Amino acid sequence: MEFSRELLFFFSALGAFNGLVLSLYFLFYVKPKHISTKFLGMFLLMLSIRIGKSVFFHFNHDLSFHYLQLGLTACFFIGPFLFFYIKAVIQPESTIKTTWKYHIAILLPIALIVGYLYPFKTNVELWRPYIIKSIYIQWFIYIIASSLVLAPRIKALFKSNQKVTQLDVWLFSLLIGNLILLSSYYFTSFINYISGALAFSFLLYLLIVFLLFGKNRNTILFHKKNKYMDKKMDHSQASTLIQQLDAIMSKEELYKNPNLKSSDVAKKLHISTHQFSQLLNDNLGKNFPNFINEYRIQEAKKIVLSNEQLTLEAIGYECGFNSKSTFYTVFKKIAGTTPSKFKEQF
Repeated sequence: MEFSRELLFFFSALGAFNGLVLSLYFLFYVKPKHISTKFLGMFLLMLSIRIGKSVFFHFNHDLSFHYLQLGLTACFFIGPFLFFYIKAVIQPESTIKTTWKYHIAILLPIALIVGYLYPFKTNVELWRPYIIKSIYIQWFIYIIASSLVLAPRIKALFKSNQKVTQLDVWLFSLLIGNLILLSSYYFTSFINYISGALAFSFLLYLLIVFLLFGKNRNTILFHKKNKYMDKKMDHSQASTLIQQLDAIMSKEELYKNPNLKSSDVAKKLHISTHQFSQLLNDNLGKNFPNFINEYRIQEAKKIVLSNEQLTLEAIGYECGFNSKSTFYTVFKKIAGTTPSKFKEQF
């Protein structure tokens, strides 16, 4: 191996190794812990495996097919973890904690089944180009999805009074870096195959720069903190939201769901869970359980007065309570009497 080739191997392999180390850092050791750090760690891990495969294959074309298949399988998960990392940073109050599992639950069996039934070693013609190109297309789709998540920030940059933040620089660099990586692999017949590894090294060292020298690096790399999280809503906004809330509760009868969460109602109002709790506390003087239970007891009173066939226990379940004892306790607390005595009064 010539000196120039040795130097090229060193820098490209070093990038893959450093990426592996950083992925373990984000997955297990970084503080403060946040779901975005897990996605960033998995994203770097998948990239490092893919890049490592590229480096060794470039300098050794006799590399085992098992390593080639491992690298391409890892490539299948680069796009999803990129998408969920960006989504976790931009939308920290989103439902990402559950939705990402559905994606992996679909993609992982596909990767395992295809890899088992059609291994690279005995199905080279199938992998090249069909399966490999399908992997790259899937990666590109997730890059597009990530771009859509970033679209509001991209549009904001064209406003004259909008400043480019470090978070913007980092996320845009990540997105552009992925496009460069994907292009370098997809168009290997036109450009040098090792260029993907070098592009990854550049992206990785950009990350290291942010880690070492970036101001507020925890905010930049993991999730953006909302400066106005503790700021009270103005009166007009709160009044509008309360009207919407009352309409939603009356029309959709959400309180009848015994597993209803504050995040479910907040999603209906298109506000964060924190803002919803703030709305209840500051404007209604109630917490979420009390707010929901008042609707449930109001509904229970209506049913008691209008339906003599249902038992009190059945009425409690109908209104969203999980047990008879809870229904009786809450009814007495809010109505000032037990359900049976309330029924006797009429």
